[in-house]
Amino acid sequence: MNYLKTAVLLAALTALLVFFGSLIGGRQGAIVALIMAGVMNFVTYWFSDKIVLAMYRAKRVTEAEAPTLYNMVRELTIKAQIPMPAVYIMEQDTPNAFATGRNPDHAAVAVTSGIMKILTREELMGVVAHELAHVKHRDILIATVAATIAGAISYLSHMAYFASMFGGSRDNDRGSNPIVFIVMMIVAPIAAMIVQMAISRSREYGADQGGAQIAGNPIYLANALRKLEFYNKRIPMHVPNEATAHMFIVSPLSGGSMLKLFSTHPPIEDRIKKLEAMVGR
Repeated sequence: MNYLKTAVLLAALTALLVFFGSLIGGRQGAIVALIMAGVMNFVTYWFSDKIVLAMYRAKRVTEAEAPTLYNMVRELTIKAQIPMPAVYIMEQDTPNAFATGRNPDHAAVAVTSGIMKILTREELMGVVAHELAHVKHRDILIATVAATIAGAISYLSHMAYFASMFGGSRDNDRGSNPIVFIVMMIVAPIAAMIVQMAISRSREYGADQGGAQIAGNPIYLANALRKLEFYNKRIPMHVPNEATAHMFIVSPLSGGSMLKLFSTHPPIEDRIKKLEAMVGR
């Protein structure tokens, strides 16, 4: 169901690009915007591991340096039937974790020093398994595709804005209403963001389910999520770039009152309920 939901949302995002592209920038404008967004996101996708790991000052560790964590990742990697990823530790008191890399052959799992202090071995297994599920499902690729299409829609709105400053859009020749044109410039990027965030939430549910299967017990992750939510509210993490928030197992951003439509993560209580419902299946 999570794969189907993601496919439907990606199709909806593509439809938004085609629809708003025809209204705002025409076919040529949509193609140019898609190429611009594609180039930028391709670079990010290809070097995502190096960029994000450097941003959070994550240090790669060996088996000798972090035997418990390293052996846990190796054990769960074998269960997940994927190549062994690089293992990193971030010197952060806030308990959190993320996975990155363009594919399972070039992946990395990073955890904070804080998460290793507060979680039991079983709970940490649940977290690591969740991150390995992201790697196995190629969620970085899915997020990049979604970001590319959403970025193209955003570029279209910028192109339309500048076009309106210099005599309007070619669509005016077809009698388009300038008020509708302006509304589309505002609505298009917001609609794209809503769908993009929905894709992100869908992949979190998928990683929860996949991680529970890899770890062997969904309660491991459910208990970990309870602790992570509690401590992340009390020990906020410094986030160099908010665009990376979706990568973490729980959002490192404050603002719990944020509308669910614009959230990169599903509510923790919903994730826990779904995990608990898996018990005994």
